Amino acid sequence: MKHLYVRNLLFAAALLPACAPVALASTAHSPAQESGYEKSATTHSEQPGSDTWITTKVKADLLATKDVPGMELKVETVNGVVSLSGHVRTQVEADRAVAVARKIEGVARVDSSGITVGPGANGH
Repeated sequence: MKHLYVRNLLFAAALLPACAPVALASTAHSPAQESGYEKSATTHSEQPGSDTWITTKVKADLLATKDVPGMELKVETVNGVVSLSGHVRTQVEADRAVAVARKIEGVARVDSSGITVGPGANGH
């Protein structure tokens, strides 16, 4: 069991540097921004660098948390709102995942409507 915990921490640590170029690229000005025209969408973020950091931190903490199937959960962040989706076996796992996400600095709200609960998570 300890081996699984260490493996998850190593995986999470490996994700952090991979997200750095995305965070830097997302802060650059596009020609649309310079011309004053910017396409608005529900997935557009006013704070893309912060959102990337929040997503990475939530995912890493989910992977490091016991009794939360971190590999089964998808994390997306837009303007500080974290959306969790995926499958967990119990409501306790879902509640624990939401609690982990809420503890991260910069998280405005957690949307767990994408989480399904029931048998079948983690291949069981």
